[in-house]
Amino acid sequence: MKVEINGNILEFKKGDITTVQADAIVNAANGTLLGGGGVDGAIHRAAGKELLQECKRIREEQLHGEELPSGDAVMTKGYNLPADYVIHTVGPVWEGGEHKEAERLSNCYKNSLALMREHQLQHIAFPSISTGAYRFPIELAAAVAIETVVEYLKKERVGKVTFVLFSEEDKEIYQTTYENIYG
Repeated sequence: MKVEINGNILEFKKGDITTVQADAIVNAANGTLLGGGGVDGAIHRAAGKELLQECKRIREEQLHGEELPSGDAVMTKGYNLPADYVIHTVGPVWEGGEHKEAERLSNCYKNSLALMREHQLQHIAFPSISTGAYRFPIELAAAVAIETVVEYLKKERVGKVTFVLFSEEDKEIYQTTYENIYG
């Protein structure tokens, strides 16, 4: 499914984000930036060891040894990925919705889009952030993601945003959520 918003394209597709041809793909990273499971591990494996080395430099130089806070984002090269860049963002762990999880998830998308615009990129691909090991309910995560991205696209002309969902079921949830909100 593709829609046009203010001269931008928003699309939803099933696939493996590590194979997406885009200026940047977004990594649902953990705060250490050192790889992990799910999307994070798959991106690190596909990109190669240079990605880990750059992430270690970012931890030392930009984050002064600390973890990347939930909602923040940093950018690295894509190395062996078809994407030129990887934007790493740390989604919130679901704790029942009483700890600003939706706000922090929205910030993941806003800060990733801001890096896209700052570096004049034309195409960014997002996974479903926080809906795996971090247990954020996918229906709520889809609503937060879509509303954040659509509101951004209404104000800014950046090009193309693709949600790359791992399963057909996830893709259907995102498309249905879009239709229910903007129908």
